[in-house]
Amino acid sequence: MRALLDTSVLLDLFLNREPWAVDAATIWNSAHERRIDAQFSAFALPTVFYVVRRHAGLTAAHESVRLSMETLEIVPVGRSTLEMARTLSGADFEDNLQIASAFEANADTIVTRDASGFAASPISVMAPADFVRILLI
Repeated sequence: MRALLDTSVLLDLFLNREPWAVDAATIWNSAHERRIDAQFSAFALPTVFYVVRRHAGLTAAHESVRLSMETLEIVPVGRSTLEMARTLSGADFEDNLQIASAFEANADTIVTRDASGFAASPISVMAPADFVRILLI
């Protein structure tokens, strides 16, 4: 299964945000063990760095970037990704960019805690808890 992880899922993991950190860790471990092909859009990596640095410090921010790059497939963002995101009907450009990244990476699903921003997605959208239930089957 190919899953694009939204920024919130990684922040839940790296910042140990309860109650979501457990599901994020399960997804992360599945990716680390190569039971799933977990992806992350390149445009979101600076956001992860910024938020982790503000909440946990510079060392933790650098470590979150290193771990993301080692464990996840980083989906590049080029002109075609930006053009597709621009034409999607969603009101949030960042969510549209996640959808376009997932589409270009042939993801089966987008895993996010904020499904409302992905209502127009042609790719299935799942909450982390629902995705974990599928992983455990």
